[in-house]
Amino acid sequence: MADFDCCIIVDDDEDILVAARLALRGLFREIVTVSSPDKALAAAAGRSPDVILLDANFARGATDAQEGLALLDQLLAADPEAIIVMITAHAGVNVAVDAMKHGATDFVSKPWENDRLVQTVRTAAALRRSRRAAPAGQAASSNGAPLIGSAPAMARVHSLIARAAPTDANVLVLGENGTGKELVARALHDQSLRAAKPMVTVDLGAIATELIDSELFGHVKGAFTDARADRIGRIQAADGGTLFLDEIGNLPLHLQPKLLTALEQRQVTPVGANKAVPVDIRVIAATNMTTTMLRDPRSFRQDLLFRLNTVEIDLPPLRDRREDIPALIDHYLAHYAARYGRTHSTVPPETRAALVHHDWPGNVRALRHAVERAVILAGDAPLTPDHFALLPNEPALRMTTASSAPDLNLDRVERRLVEEALKKHGYNISAAAQELGVSRAALYRRMEKHGL
Repeated sequence: MADFDCCIIVDDDEDILVAARLALRGLFREIVTVSSPDKALAAAAGRSPDVILLDANFARGATDAQEGLALLDQLLAADPEAIIVMITAHAGVNVAVDAMKHGATDFVSKPWENDRLVQTVRTAAALRRSRRAAPAGQAASSNGAPLIGSAPAMARVHSLIARAAPTDANVLVLGENGTGKELVARALHDQSLRAAKPMVTVDLGAIATELIDSELFGHVKGAFTDARADRIGRIQAADGGTLFLDEIGNLPLHLQPKLLTALEQRQVTPVGANKAVPVDIRVIAATNMTTTMLRDPRSFRQDLLFRLNTVEIDLPPLRDRREDIPALIDHYLAHYAARYGRTHSTVPPETRAALVHHDWPGNVRALRHAVERAVILAGDAPLTPDHFALLPNEPALRMTTASSAPDLNLDRVERRLVEEALKKHGYNISAAAQELGVSRAALYRRMEKHGL
């Protein structure tokens, strides 16, 4: 089953359109390919795509990306929240940085590696989903992706955001999966003096270890076997703006000194280059690692930690702010009722009480998925706990009990194993993935599937 709804690919090269469609077909229910700017505008106008993959040049021989940037501006004028990934065969620093300044979310260079393309597009589509699903309320940001919550545990979060955002202090956001760390980062950026500049997100938990160096710092042509052209790194792409390092706990130890040097000296050296490039960035990092794990020098360099956590924001799990659950339920009910063309279902008091008392191990993300499921299944009927598929609050479902046969339901068994591995390793994605024998990207997909 596809993870997202729609992707539009815009390129004048039919071979590129076919290659991109084949690489991304498992991600989207619908992939629309168009070969000209006019067709791109028409396709986007009739849909609400998760991602638009946009070529930088259309005219024969063009390399300055002016056509692509002009179309980028038009698409964003029509939909300011559109997620656009720029693609170009001429992935120089100027093209990539200009695209980000014009509002592109990310960029890829062609010829691309399919794994890199899929990871980039998946991250971009997830951002679009989070913007659509984000409830209206406090800590509002210019891109419409605010944090909701008025519980005492959230009041401190809002206060820290308000005080830290206007400064250039680096911020470390802690919290379990699904608590909204990306939304905190987005609010910090949008309320900062860098709001007009790009916020570049790097999900370190979804990038293969051997690609992280090139992804962060970039590379020059010939730096390694597949380095066919110079490629700007994410740190340099964020110049003037904000760099959001999600899942910083997954940064390998051997790369942590290089990141520390880049932050201290405010310059980066691409892989294979001899000359450093100056950068001006504000860093926001996030992790689901506990404070104890972060302060273990065997897993994280303490000098890098001191550099990252000038301000530390600890997001509470949903079970510690249950008074926010009714507002979240009402928001997501309205959101998904509108999305699927359903009437706004009522929530009887007993159902609402069950939802409030549930522990929500996947936090707000799990609640959002549960509400979406309920809206789809219930139709116009009053909502019951069964519509939300609430699982018991025990740490994990048991494979067997004294009075029952083994539970052979694959979905439940998979969910239990994933949850057990995550808890065993303190929600360290790399360690849990290794225990389960899957890649980090595969583990993320299963966490999303089960709302963990």
